[in-house]
Amino acid sequence: MSDCIFCRIIAGEIPSRKVYEDDDVYAFHDINPFARVHFMIIPKRHIASLADTVPEDRDILGKILLLAPKLAQEQGLGGGFKTLINTGRGGGQEVFHLHVHVFGGGPAA
Repeated sequence: MSDCIFCRIIAGEIPSRKVYEDDDVYAFHDINPFARVHFMIIPKRHIASLADTVPEDRDILGKILLLAPKLAQEQGLGGGFKTLINTGRGGGQEVFHLHVHVFGGGPAA
């Protein structure tokens, strides 16, 4: 989707601080972190929110959740971390492209 900021980040139209990338997912540091370490993992295929997933999304959802602890460890969060998925306007979602926040390590500087 050309108007989706995360799709534009994936396409390289908007710069990001990449954490990880493969054929299915992209992970990058949040530009407004609320923790010392704060990155997001997103599917490359546009899915508006968790509420819009279907059974065929099972593999990508599993991949994202299995990747979260691996990337958290690599980013220095071996002692623990939090994950957050905001879903819909009422759930605090601001960018309508499914994304999983991974954060920890104390407040952002």
